Amino acid sequence: MQTASHYKVLVVDDDSDIVELLQYNLTREGYEVSTADNGKKAVEMAKQVKPDIILLDVMMPVMDGITACRQLREQEEFRQTHIIFLTARSEEFSEVAAFEAGADDFITKPIKPRALLSRLAAFARREAQLEGQDKVIEAGDLKIDRTSFAVYKGEEKITLPKKEFELLAFLAATPNKVFTREELLSNIWGNDVYVIARTVDVHVRKVREKVGEGNIKTIKGVGYKFNTD
Repeated sequence: MQTASHYKVLVVDDDSDIVELLQYNLTREGYEVSTADNGKKAVEMAKQVKPDIILLDVMMPVMDGITACRQLREQEEFRQTHIIFLTARSEEFSEVAAFEAGADDFITKPIKPRALLSRLAAFARREAQLEGQDKVIEAGDLKIDRTSFAVYKGEEKITLPKKEFELLAFLAATPNKVFTREELLSNIWGNDVYVIARTVDVHVRKVREKVGEGNIKTIKGVGYKFNTD
């Protein structure tokens, strides 16, 4: 598992005070920090520094955070990068739209440094948990390789964003077992991460679009299972 000193964080916000606050606290904890003040620069900077985590403001000049996130997720090298949105309570902002773009989580402004560091530590714990799991899962017509974060359907290779991949791998590891949305949120996102139950539905729909409708079955009023029946 990586320690803080091995993580690269890209902070993106047009408010220089917020950037300075985050940069100071992250650097003090051992993170390697880069910054940008709009979405366009964020995409350019990400290509240079290859961050592990991107803290991304929503409302910015030149290019907003949603557009930047979408552009990053379209590039294979950033599909496994953690992207956390920074949002103000007063913003008219759809969490579903953010998850559609590829967000992993949200942090609400005003940002509390301790809460932020706790959130990042949650991601590190998730990485540690995944390290101890089987590297390859074969379920139904799919082969899921946790080492390369790749899914194979026959000869076809399918690359999924990190949370979509983790959701598919978790369900496929215990085929035909039904998990509630709350169980999936806890196991995929963790208890320290703020996301809503609707998040699971969005991710399941996107996984189905890529690997096939029949692999994940909805159990009405309960949750989901990986279907091999």
